[in-house]
Amino acid sequence: MIIIRRIQDATLPSDRSAIEQVQEILRSRFPDVREKYIENIPEQLTDPLKYRFRTSLLVSENRNGTVRGFSLMYHAPDLHFSYLDFIATRKEVKSGGIGSSLYESAREEALKLKSVGLFFECLSDDPSVCRNAALIEENKARLKFYERFGAFPLINTRYETPVNPDKDACPPYLVCDFLGQPPVGKKTARKIVRAILQRKYEDIVTADYMDDVVRSIQDDPVKLREPRYTKPRKSPGTGAAAQPGPDLIRLTINDRHSIHHVRDRGYVESPVRISTIAAELNASGLFRELSVRTFSEKHIQAVHDAKYIQYFKRVCADLPAGKSIYPYVFPVRNSDRAPSDDSVLAGYYCIDTFTPLNSNAYLAARRAVDCAMTGAEYLLGGGRAVYALVRPPGHHAERKVFGGFCYFNSAAIAAHYLSHYGRVAMLDVDYHHGNGQQDIFYHRKDVLTISIHGHPSFAYPYFSGYSEEKGEGEGLGFNVNYPMKEQLTGELYRTVLGRAMERIRRFKPDFLVVPLGLDTSRGDPTGTWSLTASDFSLNGQIIGKYRFPTLFVQEGGYKNRVLGVNARKFFQGFHTVFFNQ
Repeated sequence: MIIIRRIQDATLPSDRSAIEQVQEILRSRFPDVREKYIENIPEQLTDPLKYRFRTSLLVSENRNGTVRGFSLMYHAPDLHFSYLDFIATRKEVKSGGIGSSLYESAREEALKLKSVGLFFECLSDDPSVCRNAALIEENKARLKFYERFGAFPLINTRYETPVNPDKDACPPYLVCDFLGQPPVGKKTARKIVRAILQRKYEDIVTADYMDDVVRSIQDDPVKLREPRYTKPRKSPGTGAAAQPGPDLIRLTINDRHSIHHVRDRGYVESPVRISTIAAELNASGLFRELSVRTFSEKHIQAVHDAKYIQYFKRVCADLPAGKSIYPYVFPVRNSDRAPSDDSVLAGYYCIDTFTPLNSNAYLAARRAVDCAMTGAEYLLGGGRAVYALVRPPGHHAERKVFGGFCYFNSAAIAAHYLSHYGRVAMLDVDYHHGNGQQDIFYHRKDVLTISIHGHPSFAYPYFSGYSEEKGEGEGLGFNVNYPMKEQLTGELYRTVLGRAMERIRRFKPDFLVVPLGLDTSRGDPTGTWSLTASDFSLNGQIIGKYRFPTLFVQEGGYKNRVLGVNARKFFQGFHTVFFNQ
């Protein structure tokens, strides 16, 4: 499992630890790098004006927070280019795809910043230029690695001219990755090269050296070396490598949701919900699917009660195919004494009579968690927007109980995971109250929970979602409920949604998690509101304009005839403003 995330600054303990490990790797892998440079990394992250670059630090970690590799990249917003200064792994780590993942993440970051290209240095593989024969094979391997991504050395310039001919036995090429875009022209290239030499090497290179290198750039547009180690591509730098697609919403789909198919009459939480939405999303051209990773159960245990998890797993494993248990006896009294019979115990862990347990419920719910967690890791790696299209849903699952078709609260599990790396806001836009995350985070101030829903006087789950429920202890003021009237238009809904987003803006989250219910639609069998496709589009715009790194997790929505269209309209509205400001 490769986990890549972006380090913003040295505020959080986890970020300070990661930076210290990056400094350790730099010292061990690059002993010639000056100590002052290594010590200045935290300041580079927080003071871009001083260093004339915006710094991006991406780290690859394991589950224990051990940094296995990193990339350190600069962005020059005045000239619209990015410069990759270092990419490295620990000495004892066999790459195992870490280097590729870090470089792909750097490319995506550069594209997100609308860079004309990603530039970096790589030592020469030409014996006539590199007089240190011992380095040649290693240099060839590095250049071969970058060729796979469409990155090639700039040619017909004097960039690799040694600054100190007596000491520089192997000067570097300037390698250019134009990110699937056309190569830059002479004028732009000269500005970029001058900026690199000035901002990185001002205490090393002379003005005459700089002028000599810059004047040597004559090709218009610039030219790159032909491939030496990979199959020829059609015109290096002009679509040579596939764009990562920075303006696409990433998508994870629960590929095992259909195993949880309850065929009982009237059970509206059916597999067709996912295929209906997926068909419309595929046609929109706004999404790129991510491979779903498998995560440890410890992430579920961090949010849900261990005894409940054990019961849920055991009962599902013991039930024969096609057999369901529905809760029917509930512990109004003596709730501290759990019954021993599994069918009776279902009511001990459930809040309603219509959420069954069956042989595949646990497996499907686990995979839904994997989808949400995959989305969370995408945000940690610098991603901007991701949608976990899952079933069963999760936002009614509290710490100790399930209900409302929900078994594990996938959105809350992802939010808890993200909270280790920054402040998290949860905005539940399902027709029904997000009682699960309210229960899970009610005493915490690092996760702001907001829910817009039908008033509990008439809407499930009936016993929570009142406006006076504001959190307790440290969490007081960090739980916000907007219980709405039974009949509601899209215009009135948007007024409340705008207020909710302003509350989130004041909270200043690092991440936004949206339990996305589409049961606010007109005619939904579980709701009473009248939102149309155009309302969903406008709602997406309201959320998107704040541009928080956002994870959407699918919750309700049961009118299959319009479900896919409403989802597509929502994300089209979101995409329009989120990626175009």
